[in-house]
Amino acid sequence: MKITKALGLALTLALAATTVIPSAHAQEVTLRSADIHPDGYPTVDAVKYMGDLVKERTGGRIAIQVMNNSVLGGEKDTIEQTRFGVIDLNRVNAAPFNNLIPETVVLGLPFLFRSTDHMHKVVDGPIGDKILAAFEPHGLIGLAYYDSGARSFYTTKKPVEKLADLKGLKIRVQQSDLWIAMMQAFGANPTPMPMGEVYSSLETGVVDGAENNWPSYESARHYEVAKNYTLTQHSMNPEILVMSKVSWDKLTPDDQKIVRQAAKDSVVKMRELWTAREKTSEEKVRAGGVKVINVDKEEFSAAMKPVYDKFVTDASMKQLLSEIQAVQ
Repeated sequence: MKITKALGLALTLALAATTVIPSAHAQEVTLRSADIHPDGYPTVDAVKYMGDLVKERTGGRIAIQVMNNSVLGGEKDTIEQTRFGVIDLNRVNAAPFNNLIPETVVLGLPFLFRSTDHMHKVVDGPIGDKILAAFEPHGLIGLAYYDSGARSFYTTKKPVEKLADLKGLKIRVQQSDLWIAMMQAFGANPTPMPMGEVYSSLETGVVDGAENNWPSYESARHYEVAKNYTLTQHSMNPEILVMSKVSWDKLTPDDQKIVRQAAKDSVVKMRELWTAREKTSEEKVRAGGVKVINVDKEEFSAAMKPVYDKFVTDASMKQLLSEIQAVQ
């Protein structure tokens, strides 16, 4: 029902829009971009910045309207809308793409990236380009990667101080087979659900906890109802900015180049915003009385072998994993 409502809203917006993507070079067009995060979040502001660049570089012919705060639905819902051209642009974490684009699974493997710098070198280079190219056969154009920080656990009652503390806890996860398997390997009971449902689920006890980065933990106000934050930093799964191929194909080659370059240029801005937001979010969370817990990450990392064995099976996946691990 929620998916139907979200799709219906998006279709209504699409039909009601006064501008559509034209083939004529001179006609004005507004591209609608989806995001689940609130106004002021780094990914939201980065796409707005991209829109400023596109508008300037096209002389005002092309604009981007960012529709944030899940107004068009959760990430899983908006992916389908983007593939059909109902939504033009979409900023989504790599995880919801896992069941559609196998290459994105590798990016989400636990403890894959040694540091933020390692992750940047991977996604900014030929490996990142190769993964983005895998989107096109599925009706999407991969434009750029945004940061998503390091994800850690947070719980409502029982603090997680060692791996055994996760056993039996109901943990919200993204809607991805990889993330379900990851939680099972940690000993938790995974509960997939959209981001918009997490606060109430934590508050009412539907789940015992969740996992995310500092800015999401803070901006979604989850720290108000889950007061234990455990620094496992088990994933640095990046965000991916995509465009509908339906919308892309309606742009001229010159405008395609402008949009692609503006997306790349927005990455620098996004990383600046992200670094600043991580700091302020952590300060706000700590000031809010949250118990921040340091743990032995090696214990958690060692439990992830079954996840790698299950998801890195064919030769191409193994090769991609090896290439990522070899980046210095």
